[in-house]
Order: sequence, then C-alpha cells, then structure tokens
Amino acid sequence: MCIFGTSRTVASKPDGPAGNGDKMPRYLVERSFPYGLDIPINDNGRTAVASVIATNADLGVNWVHSYVGDDSRKTFCVYDAATPEAIRKVAQRNGLPVDAITEVRVLDPYFYTGKGGGSDAS
Repeated sequence: MCIFGTSRTVASKPDGPAGNGDKMPRYLVERSFPYGLDIPINDNGRTAVASVIATNADLGVNWVHSYVGDDSRKTFCVYDAATPEAIRKVAQRNGLPVDAITEVRVLDPYFYTGKGGGSDAS
C-alpha cells in the first residue's frame, strides 16, 4: 500500500529573520560544478565560506548545510529564505550556479512509528 501523495504532511519551519514567529520557507538548492567543488580545509576555505554566509545575510538568506556528491560535481544545499528569488540573487552575488530550487519540508518516518525520532521537523 502506497501512502505517499495520499496524505498531507505538515512540518514546522524555522522562524523568519525577524524572529517574530513568522515561518521562513526552507529550500533545497541543486548546483552543478563541472570541474568539482573544492573548498579547502584551511584559512582560504574558511574565508570563502564566511564570505558566502555574509553575502547571504544581506538578503536574509541562511545556508543551513549542504550535501556533496561523491565526485564533488553536484551539491544539494539546504537554505532558509523568504523567496527562491532571494536565493538566486545571493547565488549570483556569490558566483554560484543554481540548477533548481525546490521548497521542502521534513518528513520524519519515526514520527509515524511513535518512537520519537530523528528530526526536529524543521
């Protein structure tokens, strides 16, 4: 029996930038790097990442974390932002590609088992 697509899943979203209880949408941003993504684990990498975070903050965009494919050519980045357009603007300012932006929410399978679980549903 397939239940996906037949029931509504509700998950909370993080507070907006004002911290006033308005919920900020969460997005999955897919990126392609033809020659691979290389962020060195040193001061140069730290500086590069700090610059991206600061630029994002100018438009109220929060980079939560990223998943990097085995060959480092594809990334899947989780962001909180008011709109997909805000993500596109900061990506352009940061010189980062954007293949697709999808609004997402967490589906925690352990919620359904009553065993508590693996997610804070944000």
